[in-house]
Amino acid sequence: MLALLSRQPGGPETLVLDTVAEPRPKAGEVLLAVRACGVNYPDALIIEDRYQFKPERPFSPGGEVSGVVEAVGEGVSFLKVGDRVIGSCGWGGMAEKLAIAADRCIPMPDAMPFDEAAAFVMTYGTSYHALKDRAQLKPGETLLVLGAAGGVGLAAVELGKAMGAKVIAAASSEEKAALARKHGADESLVYPPGPFDKDGAKALAEGFKAACGPDGADVIYDPVGGDYSEAALRAIAWEGRLLVVGFPAGIPKLPLNLPLLKSCQIVGVFWGAFARRDPKANAANLRELLDLYDRGTIRPVISERVPLARAGEAIAALSARRALGKIVVTMEGAEAR
Repeated sequence: MLALLSRQPGGPETLVLDTVAEPRPKAGEVLLAVRACGVNYPDALIIEDRYQFKPERPFSPGGEVSGVVEAVGEGVSFLKVGDRVIGSCGWGGMAEKLAIAADRCIPMPDAMPFDEAAAFVMTYGTSYHALKDRAQLKPGETLLVLGAAGGVGLAAVELGKAMGAKVIAAASSEEKAALARKHGADESLVYPPGPFDKDGAKALAEGFKAACGPDGADVIYDPVGGDYSEAALRAIAWEGRLLVVGFPAGIPKLPLNLPLLKSCQIVGVFWGAFARRDPKANAANLRELLDLYDRGTIRPVISERVPLARAGEAIAALSARRALGKIVVTMEGAEAR
């Protein structure tokens, strides 16, 4: 089978498409014929050895997949050959076949195509866990979403609106802001590219304050980091919650006098660890998300579909923050239902 491999630490240009032996499912695993693999920011980190997990090389990036069960290992009873499933694998998804623990797979809705399935769990799972469990977002609250046209950002916009919040989308271009408004944002603002000097940082903070109004944002969803985090924090409401989701713009250094003055919380969001530590709560969240999908309330935005041979380009585009919504790597038959 073909697989995109990381043989040495480095950027997407170091990835190599090669032929490798097909895996065999062990006890408790299933073998998936992968149809599609979602591209996410951890894919860029893991190949550079900058992620929380460092798999043994060679390995394939790709943390979420959709596919068809081709074989089942010993002890697997709730999945059978031919089932269409979504799998959360952490890495290994950018390959034609994947052996994955059966309990990390969920059945796909009958009407869900493979490409949307591969773009669903990580973004919506992260954003729902963030807004529901970590921020406890309430109807009528104001939600500021940074990076609002990316995969997790758009998911946060849709979910925030579904949960009854006033959603303000912040993005780096009018095209991205318009996409966020199309998917439910009540208002939007366009911020300039960083990094910022002292005056630029002050102007950015003033922009966030103007967008959020005099009371500020009750919840800030921050998958961007860098200089944007402090500027957004200066626009937070009394007893607000800043959700720390990711750092493509760099890891911020926040002055801790700001949480004191606003009596606010800085809340970490690590959906992958939550899913492993509390699988029952995560499974309940996923059921609620799939119900929202079935009702048409949420729907992944896939801006580009690329073949496996070009998956490195997809990771590079995501790292450069050029993506709108999700990029999906597709195998043969990825859009079949």
